Amino acid sequence: MSALRSPAPRPSRHPGGPGQTPPVWRAMCAIDTALVRSVGTLEITGEFPAHLRGQPVLVAANHIGMFDPFVMIAAMRAIGLLPRFMLTAGLLDAPVLGYFLRKAGHLRVDRGKANIADAFGRATQALTTASVPLLLYPEGRVSRDPGLWPERGKTGAARMALHGNVPVVTVSQWGAHEAVYWGTEVVNGPADVKPLVTSFFRAVRKRPVFKVHFGDVVDLADLSATKPGDAMRAHARIMRQITDNLVALRPGELDKPHFHDPTRPCDSISPWRS
Repeated sequence: MSALRSPAPRPSRHPGGPGQTPPVWRAMCAIDTALVRSVGTLEITGEFPAHLRGQPVLVAANHIGMFDPFVMIAAMRAIGLLPRFMLTAGLLDAPVLGYFLRKAGHLRVDRGKANIADAFGRATQALTTASVPLLLYPEGRVSRDPGLWPERGKTGAARMALHGNVPVVTVSQWGAHEAVYWGTEVVNGPADVKPLVTSFFRAVRKRPVFKVHFGDVVDLADLSATKPGDAMRAHARIMRQITDNLVALRPGELDKPHFHDPTRPCDSISPWRS
């Protein structure tokens, strides 16, 4: 296991590294790294498999807060990789930001659309031909478990991996939930934004530690995309590995987080914590 504290970005010569990434996304990731450094300290453990650099790979991470995508980008940039995301149509169609995200080459997901099967096929095809990791959250939302352990999640990531015969690397993270509150589902005015702003500047003062651990490749060799139940079995293996690796990142916080976010709903129970 290796560890990095406040790592500086290392240029990668592997296909799919910064040199193979659209300039707009390289610039956005550099800004992201500066933002993360201004808020807290980044610690990275584990290794991204060297043989998967430049190859199609799905990176599955736990979702603990609104700031953790920023932390994940900074962590992957620190090891010489700039990932792509699966983003909702709302983000990609947003004024200004959506333009840059589309230019960056992220994959589009239209939730609730009638053509969701076609969208899954296109996403799987894009994944199998990519030279950079595709990062997604199998849970689909920030965890609502009181202890902030991974939720049950959905099988979409597992099904993509099985259908595309693409390896899965897990990432477990802790600390990003301290950067900004969960907030509200819908922002109706300044009162809904104030908790987010105040919690962010509190984090800037306290400088939380953002821990990111790269796990092993999940063994899915005995599973098939066509066998009933295998998608759920693959999903369970992914989630259990994320959860197992999360234990070491949160010593003294196994029952509940030290940091209390009064805005985060706690109406779900994790099935993965043993």
